[in-house]
Amino acid sequence: MRLAACAEMLFLDLPFPERVRRIAAEGFEVEIWNWHTKDLDALAKTGATISSMTGYVTGTLADEDGAAELLRTAQRSLEAADRLDCARLNLHGTGLDDRGLPVIPAGTVTPQMWLTAARTLTSLAALGERAGRVFTLENLNLVDHPGTPFWRAADTIALVEAVGSPHLRLNLDLYHAQIGEGDLIRLVERAIALIGEIQVADVPTRQEPGTGEIHYPAIAAALRRLNYNGVVAMEAWASGDPEAALQRFRDAFTGSGR
Repeated sequence: MRLAACAEMLFLDLPFPERVRRIAAEGFEVEIWNWHTKDLDALAKTGATISSMTGYVTGTLADEDGAAELLRTAQRSLEAADRLDCARLNLHGTGLDDRGLPVIPAGTVTPQMWLTAARTLTSLAALGERAGRVFTLENLNLVDHPGTPFWRAADTIALVEAVGSPHLRLNLDLYHAQIGEGDLIRLVERAIALIGEIQVADVPTRQEPGTGEIHYPAIAAALRRLNYNGVVAMEAWASGDPEAALQRFRDAFTGSGR
């Protein structure tokens, strides 16, 4: 397994490129969120491996106008990914505002929305294939993101399976899955062939592993048993010192220090 950490949530007292450098200096790949708010040249100069970034600027999966906008801005995201050599571009069931709320809330997901989402994701996978990149579809939860369509891991699994492309994979977020569904080891076993990345944080505080109810060493053992060799990314706030948080994350998934 390769380990990454989210620069949006760590070393918050530093300018963003310095956050990236600090995480990379600790031996981790780096995740970012909205690339269009960043100085891409400054990020490229850090020399860090940018493992994931947001794969769109605006748009939605499940309505025709929103889907057209999502595909348009996904193309812009692919161009930014080329500048950063970022392998994976992340998506949600709908665009999220700066509070994490859906731009188009959905109380009910209709059959037509499922069909539109599958068509949109098929088009995204084709864009990814032409660019040599992978889009990942992330599950969320309705506590932090009420009104989000396709929020369950079961939903994202169904959509990724329906598209059937290696250029559309799951971003399986275990923090969200624990809140929404639980039974994490069986979920990992069910999804393993579809996973492009795994994100982790503990519940309920969304801090590093070891601060809440999830026993991440058991999940790490299951991933080793399943021969998972992809990225596990800590998308979590530090409970205290960020370097100590990164070490707790490393220990949970490797069982060792540096």
